[in-house]
Amino acid sequence: MKIKNVILSLAVLAGIMIPTEVNSQAEAVEASCKNCFENSFVVTGKPFRALLTGDEVAEFNATLFSGTTYRIAAGSAGKNYIIFNVYDSERNLLFSNKDYDNAQYWDFSVDGYLDCIVEARLDNTIASSGFAIVMTGFKLNE
Repeated sequence: MKIKNVILSLAVLAGIMIPTEVNSQAEAVEASCKNCFENSFVVTGKPFRALLTGDEVAEFNATLFSGTTYRIAAGSAGKNYIIFNVYDSERNLLFSNKDYDNAQYWDFSVDGYLDCIVEARLDNTIASSGFAIVMTGFKLNE
């Protein structure tokens, strides 16, 4: 009877600790990603979070307007192992940080407006699972 109580207690404790640890890891990654937005950039909206494994892809949409410099930043725990691609609405590749050693962010502007798709995935040569945090922002005082 005593062993059953110990096993039950350990199971409950694990159930409480794992979500807390996962959430704190995501918050640390998010804080690291926010460091890409120095004083001249403002983060827009909530960060996009995904826990990825293998070949999974996280995707979100954004509408961008002319006259503004934007920054897209991707964060991960430790060495940057997130590959992010930016596509137009017809899925033409506009940018991939993979071409720049998985650079953590990209600054750009558009003519007119642009509906775009941002995809984030793991660089499987570095990690097989992990958090991906993607944030967008714009530059102040254009």
